[in-house]
Amino acid sequence: MAFVNIGPASDQGWNWAHDQGAKYMEEQLGGAVEITFLEDIPEGPDSQRTFEQLASDGNKLIFGTSFGYMDPMLAAAEAFPDVVFMHNTGYKTSENMGNYFGAAEEARYLSGLAAGAATESNLIGYVAAFPIPEVIRGINAFTIGVREANPEALVEVVWTSTWFDPPKEGSAAQSLLDKGADIIAMHQDSTAPGQAADTAGANWVGYNTDRSDFAPEAWLTAPIWNWGPFYLKTAQEVINGTWASEAYYGNMADGMVELASFGPDVSDETKALIAERQAAIIDGSFSVFSDPIVDQDGNERPLGNIFTEEHNWFVEGVVGSPTG
Repeated sequence: MAFVNIGPASDQGWNWAHDQGAKYMEEQLGGAVEITFLEDIPEGPDSQRTFEQLASDGNKLIFGTSFGYMDPMLAAAEAFPDVVFMHNTGYKTSENMGNYFGAAEEARYLSGLAAGAATESNLIGYVAAFPIPEVIRGINAFTIGVREANPEALVEVVWTSTWFDPPKEGSAAQSLLDKGADIIAMHQDSTAPGQAADTAGANWVGYNTDRSDFAPEAWLTAPIWNWGPFYLKTAQEVINGTWASEAYYGNMADGMVELASFGPDVSDETKALIAERQAAIIDGSFSVFSDPIVDQDGNERPLGNIFTEEHNWFVEGVVGSPTG
């Protein structure tokens, strides 16, 4: 089988988390699998050629872990109907292609509670990659948490149009710090926004993995991923011949989505509130999004489109454009 990643596992973020999940699966299955890892594969035609070459080379299960791989993988799946393809973060499926993601918005909301309680300037910066539903949904969930803890706080978004570009992400974070933000949140793969926050004496809400060791004084918490159990389950199904195409959406209840450790600036009171909300999310008695939601223009919005391309609006409290 093969894993195709948009960036390097050395990012200690998104790609590293997938790499760790794949290694967990490999350890559990022992000699039953042989894994090819590919990094820095661009979205678009290059990725389709990569998927097709991997299929031609005999791989029976191919994972692609970036949103922009969706249509190229769908085309490759049509060309190789006997190979199982799994696309991460998208929404399209076929007979031999499934997709998978998780409710990062649950942990995003919880991290927003921590940020809203910790801000003193009432301005929180958010360094964001691309204006796609996954990212917009996360920003909205984070802001709902922020505003629950602190109704006066605002979340200002800067787009980078990159998943992994440390200089650009660091500059985006610095631009927000220069405006008075005292917390930087992010939907990026590098630690550059955290470095900028740490240097400025601000706080940092990370993403993908627990990087409290990277900037321990700046660290608040982060939404993080645990891909290993899902990768193990999928590989076992392919090996056993029981795999069937589906759109899998994990969450905090099944352990795919988690909240990282807390930094020193998260108070005991805030930790207790987060624990209460997390328990309610897991048992199903609390939902991050509930009808109606008011957008940044004061209009009520239905929830039916938060997982599609039509989810292109920000909630009240976000500063910036949802279209990039």
